[in-house]
Amino acid sequence: QMQLVEDGGGVVQAGGSLRLSCAGSGWGSTFHAVGWFRQAPGKGREGVACIQETFGATRYADSVKGRFTISRDSAKNTVYLQMDHLKPEDGGVYYCAPDLACRELGGTLLTSFSSWGQGTQVTVSS
Repeated sequence: QMQLVEDGGGVVQAGGSLRLSCAGSGWGSTFHAVGWFRQAPGKGREGVACIQETFGATRYADSVKGRFTISRDSAKNTVYLQMDHLKPEDGGVYYCAPDLACRELGGTLLTSFSSWGQGTQVTVSS
């Protein structure tokens, strides 16, 4: 069973930065991509960024392009999401999800993953 653990959330002022981490084993065997998704109170879950094994290709939601960077440290079996210039609307619970590849449709990042963990809370104060 694939299991990834998110960490690194916190409270930050608008304009600040946070780095989230997503740790777990199975990259390259069980899954070949990891996506970050977030859910704000009262809203649906939305895709934020994704990185896949092939050439380390990345995808970003338009709302975070130029501010967020997804990366991977294969030695540590960890995927990071560096979030800079944070805005209040970036707040929510952030989850990572394993997949066979990054899935995108019409600019929206998608996932078929359903076994969501607890995620990590990000709060951005104005």
